[in-house]
Amino acid sequence: MKLTQIIQVSLGTLIFLLSACGEPENISSEKGNKQQKKKIEHTAYIEKGDMPAIQKRKILRILSPRFSDKARYLPRKGLPLHYEKQLLTEFAAAKGLAPVWIYVDKFSDLIPKLIAGEGDVISANMTATKQRMQSIEFTSAVDSVREQLVVAEKQNISKLADMHNKSIAIQKSSSFWDTAQELQQKNPAIKIQTVSEGISTQGIVDAVADGKYDATIADSNLMDAILSNSDGIKTVMTLRDDRKIAFGLRKNNVKLKFAIDTFIQQQKLTEPAGAARTDDLAEIKKRKVLRVLTRNNAATYYLWRGELVGFEYELVREFAKQLGVRLEMIVVPGRDDLLAWLKEGRGDLVAASMTIDSKNFTDISYSKRYNIVNEVVVSRTDEKKTEQLEDLNGRKLVVRQSSSYWQSLKKLKEAGATFEIIAAPESMETEEIIAKVADGTYDLTIADSHIMEIELAWRDDVKQAFILGKEMQHGWVVRKSNSNLLNAVNEYIKKSYRGTFYNIAKEKYFKKKRRIAKQIKQRVDGTSNGTLSPYDDLVKPLAQQYQFDWRLVVSQMYQESRFDPKAKSWVGATGLMQVMPRTAKELGIKSLELPENGVKAGIQYLGWLDKRFSTNLSAKDKMWFMLASYNAGLGHVKDARRLAKQQGWNPDQWFGHVEKAMLLLSNPKYFKKTRFGYVRGREPVNYVRDIRDRYRAYVQLTAS
Repeated sequence: MKLTQIIQVSLGTLIFLLSACGEPENISSEKGNKQQKKKIEHTAYIEKGDMPAIQKRKILRILSPRFSDKARYLPRKGLPLHYEKQLLTEFAAAKGLAPVWIYVDKFSDLIPKLIAGEGDVISANMTATKQRMQSIEFTSAVDSVREQLVVAEKQNISKLADMHNKSIAIQKSSSFWDTAQELQQKNPAIKIQTVSEGISTQGIVDAVADGKYDATIADSNLMDAILSNSDGIKTVMTLRDDRKIAFGLRKNNVKLKFAIDTFIQQQKLTEPAGAARTDDLAEIKKRKVLRVLTRNNAATYYLWRGELVGFEYELVREFAKQLGVRLEMIVVPGRDDLLAWLKEGRGDLVAASMTIDSKNFTDISYSKRYNIVNEVVVSRTDEKKTEQLEDLNGRKLVVRQSSSYWQSLKKLKEAGATFEIIAAPESMETEEIIAKVADGTYDLTIADSHIMEIELAWRDDVKQAFILGKEMQHGWVVRKSNSNLLNAVNEYIKKSYRGTFYNIAKEKYFKKKRRIAKQIKQRVDGTSNGTLSPYDDLVKPLAQQYQFDWRLVVSQMYQESRFDPKAKSWVGATGLMQVMPRTAKELGIKSLELPENGVKAGIQYLGWLDKRFSTNLSAKDKMWFMLASYNAGLGHVKDARRLAKQQGWNPDQWFGHVEKAMLLLSNPKYFKKTRFGYVRGREPVNYVRDIRDRYRAYVQLTAS
């Protein structure tokens, strides 16, 4: 997914760059250009308007607390406010706005300043309490947290009774104040110590560690970050569950709320699952997920008519199947990110037509070869003389610096060739570079022969001029430390290479010209018009009305009907979204076979389900619960959540928790004790996963 957006060079750009690099309240006091100071001062205005007014000014003013204390460590996981800042920066960029942070000395002043029009949104890891909701509106949940009692590690406190005659340090304006009051009612010997509004919760936690205070209360997301790299403190118990963290808005800012809610939903549904991991095959099998890093192009992985396809994808999917794990494809932003993300543990394997490098690396290992290609010079069809190496002298060849092509050309230059090598953007695929050669933007380029086979199957404005050098071998890449995974990969390639399955896949993607040409035209990326389905224009306004990402609805539509408006299931579900006629009747909709009615019924039903789940759930898990309910029924999902809690799993998290409980509901041992009984749990589990994976691909491939 491409998160970076182009921001016009303007006042907004200046403020964006300044605010992203540091605290803007310090900027105006520094020596510098008077004109820049004047522009920044123009952000100090009163504006209570909604999204149109904000877009007119091209500035998003974000109110955030400025605390006197400074962190004495850098949490590995990042602090909640860091995440919020990143989220709002990306939102602003996507809307062409310049984000400006306006820092407020007292936490208690945030809401009054928002209401007064001195800012447009509050970012403060703020809990959406009933009291605050009387004054302001909150966006969808940025996070769902628990309130935890925090004490020093040396304190002999493990239960509430141990807090007898001890004090809890709290800011009076915080959401923890009411919790502390309730604790005091249960145990009057507990004291409440009011802390200055200018000290952050993090600063109070530090003071607890130093022994200045006996205890405090903090949100679990902050404690997760602090405990990842700090000693001297501990969390004793959870005091409140399901606390919604969100951005604060003025009550009349309906359009701004919709825009931020939609953005949060997209970010939450597409963010990578879980933390970075560098474990080997045994742990991969244990967690039952193989994370594969790749790029989107016709030779590796792309989306066609709702299906995830590609030569590399089919090979690695079969490998995951043989391992008995699920496959998770992760498309990195640029080619140079493939190995970087692998080393960071953001994936387990790279499968992206990588040329095997003969160097002895200390941190990565290449697998056995699974493909052999030639590097070929690509020119326009009307080129007269590009037949041998000498014809390249004086020409300009455009390739990515991270590619094997760059190294091949570099060796030729060292041997005396006089052409110029120009670096292409790392985010640009070889097929995109070829397109720029075709239209005259670039002079020449280099491509692998299997990529040229695909290109020549559907275009006639470029040609393969001549083969450059010797054959090249492709391999997958793993971390050096993952020797067992490497052995499994090599064993799979040894058995599969040039076997029946392999040959069919290679024939399908590189030899069948009519099929290739047809799929190229229907791909959802830069080579097509970006259409996901025949019903995109129908879905978009209806999805917006109910605050759903239209691409998620299209992904579900494909799962339900394969875009066939006349589809009808064996139980009678009808139309593009496979809604039961009885349900449609309750929604006031008839003739489900009509595309507009079928889509409207499905989205309205999703909207009905949306209201059946707590707003304290994260936007991500709430959507997964809704989709599971759409497939299996709301009652079965409620049963699964109750069962998950009984099993010691998180009832508010679908993947890895409630989905496991859903699978148990096929077993009499478990479903006999539930209200709604037996359900084929594998169906909703696969249903949610398939929609999620397709949706992620849609977002990645349609991002501007």
